[in-house]
Amino acid sequence: MKRPQAPLDVLIVEDEALLVMDIEDMISDAGHNVVSDGASLYDVEALPDDLDPDLAFVDLQLARGTSGLDVCRLIRTRWPKTFVVFVTANPKKIPEDFCGAHGVIPKPFSRNGLLSAMRYIEEGVCDPPPTSPAPASFVASPAFAASWA
Repeated sequence: MKRPQAPLDVLIVEDEALLVMDIEDMISDAGHNVVSDGASLYDVEALPDDLDPDLAFVDLQLARGTSGLDVCRLIRTRWPKTFVVFVTANPKKIPEDFCGAHGVIPKPFSRNGLLSAMRYIEEGVCDPPPTSPAPASFVASPAFAASWA
């Protein structure tokens, strides 16, 4: 299986517009591309099948009463190679199996925290396992922590 190379194509699923703009700026500053964003499961369902992002940042509580857990399941089915990271203030609401997601960045996060997590994730996506130590701003799911150990 061919691994993605930097710059990564990133999908943002977040219902707070100002936070989306901040995350987009940070992703661009890290040298990656934001290929799309959405505020709900319905927005992600409407995306074209050929979008195929390398990485998706997904909040848990989304617009229109939808859940990031459902978005994660959709992404993992539709684009199985996409690396999914929850970005949430409620990491304890993530099930033990992370619904197949690869990790979480807890909110609130700092600019440095997100950029550190991005560098670590980039290593893990492009050339696993990462050689850098995991930053405090990123918690890998148990399955991926084990595979990266």
